[in-house]
Amino acid sequence: MNHLAHLFLAPDSPEARVGSVLGDFTRGVDLAALPYSVRLGVRHHLAVDSFTDKHPDVLASKRLFSAQRRRFSGVALDVLYDHFLLRHWDKFTDVDQHTFIRTVYTELQNNENLMSPAMSRTTRHMVRNDWFGSYRNLDNIGYALDRVAERIRFHNAFAGIIEEIRPLHSELEERFLSFFPDLQSFAGGIE
Repeated sequence: MNHLAHLFLAPDSPEARVGSVLGDFTRGVDLAALPYSVRLGVRHHLAVDSFTDKHPDVLASKRLFSAQRRRFSGVALDVLYDHFLLRHWDKFTDVDQHTFIRTVYTELQNNENLMSPAMSRTTRHMVRNDWFGSYRNLDNIGYALDRVAERIRFHNAFAGIIEEIRPLHSELEERFLSFFPDLQSFAGGIE
């Protein structure tokens, strides 16, 4: 799962939501020194990722990608799932999407003291450029994925993966709609 989905599924506190993103930025972080609710968010993040990686719909979706790009299909799906979550938001919550996004942006800004330097840099960029708002548009998903490809330190075929996603969009979306309620149910039971 990518950042928006982690924030959406996280326990309902600003600190836990920060922890739900911090799960991607734990290198060099002394987790034991963080407040309990932040550690809960990190544990939640890891459990959500583990559940996602094993789900039959996610595994089937990864197999749709070409052999040369399959290695990166999980990363592509993570970002694409934020797009699908935004498209189908009302199926999963009564909370207004725009209000939620504004709220989590504010929470992230107000809790930088709980973040690693890498996470702080990323969340500042996220808020300044409204990543979550931009994820409504599939072209912006392609742009985000190409930016990820640029950061990979070895030769890869990840750039341009959006061209594989476009013809698969409907099938990937159907699998997301099958998978996400299972994930939401699982995430609600994590303690």
